[in-house]
Amino acid sequence: KRLLLATDPERVQSAPPQRTAAIGAVSIAILFSLVMFSVGICCRGLTSNRLVGSQLAVTSKSGMTSNRARLFGRHARLSNPRVERIPGSVSKYKKACSDLNRFLNERAGLHQFIYRPTQAFSSAAESLGQNVAAGNEENSLSTNAFEVLEERGFLKESTEGVKELLGKEPVTFYVGFDPTADSLHIGSLVPLMAMAHLQRNGHIPIALVGGGTGMIGDPSGKEEARQMMTVETIEQNKNGIRKQIEKFIDLGEGKGRMVDNGDWLLGLKYIDFLRDFGALFSVNVMLTKASVKTRLEKGMSFLEFNYQLLQAYDFLELFRRYNCKLQIGGDDQWGNIVGGIDLVRRLEQAEVGALTFPLLTTATGAKMGKTASGAVWLDASRYSAYDYFQYWVNVDDRDVSRFLKLFTFLPMSKIQELNKLEGADIRQAKQVLAYEATSILHGKDAAEEALKGAQAAFGGTGDVNSMPHYETEFPTGIVNLLAASGLCSSKADAKRTIAGGGIRINGEKISDPELDLDDSMLDDANALVLQKGKKNKLRIVKV
Repeated sequence: KRLLLATDPERVQSAPPQRTAAIGAVSIAILFSLVMFSVGICCRGLTSNRLVGSQLAVTSKSGMTSNRARLFGRHARLSNPRVERIPGSVSKYKKACSDLNRFLNERAGLHQFIYRPTQAFSSAAESLGQNVAAGNEENSLSTNAFEVLEERGFLKESTEGVKELLGKEPVTFYVGFDPTADSLHIGSLVPLMAMAHLQRNGHIPIALVGGGTGMIGDPSGKEEARQMMTVETIEQNKNGIRKQIEKFIDLGEGKGRMVDNGDWLLGLKYIDFLRDFGALFSVNVMLTKASVKTRLEKGMSFLEFNYQLLQAYDFLELFRRYNCKLQIGGDDQWGNIVGGIDLVRRLEQAEVGALTFPLLTTATGAKMGKTASGAVWLDASRYSAYDYFQYWVNVDDRDVSRFLKLFTFLPMSKIQELNKLEGADIRQAKQVLAYEATSILHGKDAAEEALKGAQAAFGGTGDVNSMPHYETEFPTGIVNLLAASGLCSSKADAKRTIAGGGIRINGEKISDPELDLDDSMLDDANALVLQKGKKNKLRIVKV
């Protein structure tokens, strides 16, 4: 502001030098105070915990249009994503909001600016703020997680703005898991690894286990309805799944969480739900979803048809409870995810997004995770660490580079070095893949044991005690042993395999299905090696 005395130059010129200097000094002091006061308000507003998890409703008594009111409300929610000084208490947060309210009232002519905190402003968000303020590397946004996922081959589709969102602020996101068994299988590795990468780059994962939707069953990718499960079975399956999820992401306070949609779905009243949400979904649109179209030819129950409404409602509930802004999942879930985005935008006028992964197949076109003996489970009691290690060692050479990116945390520079291996040397890259993948799921000790067992079985080195083994009495018939040990699925399978020349004992091919194994075949440790094909070896130990 101009000095008022400047409007009367003669008076200024005639004033004593000491008085003129004093007036100038006072004016400069006043001007400096005004500047610092303004800067203080802005800084307190911008560092007010980024208004995490708040709803800001704007009403106007001065004739402002509703669009303009919403515009101011939307701008009020925005903050500087790079600011790291985040108040650690609710009182400071509310006071900063109060300052911002007063500033907007004065500058925008808003006569009423109402702040309503929700459950989303929780201890988790507050803890994250403290971690960022302390410079915790686990919550660093120095690398955009979107670029990490893109470089490693995780991305199939994403909604507009997701890359920018992941680069500017910590984002709460979620992945859904159906509790159809007490263990996940290898097909769940892609979302689990993606969650781990997002968390390592400063974002907050929510693992949603469908205790509510699991009582219906997701029809996506299924040719027939799932079998109904009891509440007790679902609870048992949830506990098993949690143990596996915790091996990939940190579910500690403020870092991540596991929730059950049964907490909000099982208490819904049917008529109320239809009145509140039914009108927001178009049957015509629902019929176009891939999860529905593929089932209409064979028939689909009304129960399953409702699934996409419940999944959309999950997104709305997670947004309201935890300020969740992103859902990630397989590409077959795209239609259901988009339904949730539309519901949140309609009811909350909030921008949320989606990110999906490609449905993985091997280089041969087979579905990922299927073997001749069945599914590759993540639970060691269903699929041993040794077998898991061997699964990765035996992948197709053409898949090695892709799987190193997806299923290990190795730096891209290391993966690029492994990609240079050719011919028989590719087996070295496979062993690295197997060791790293097994370490993530079962731990380094289990990976070391599996490596030693593989070296003993196939390399002539290592520790034979680390090989998978089966204990039995001697003498014993070969057919009975093959079926009992699990190398063959049945006695009939054992006979067919022997007839085809696929069975060896201590490296010697056998052709007689009536053969009895006796002590003369045992080594000094009272054991022998039974082999089926080229890749399945089992140490048989006498008891």
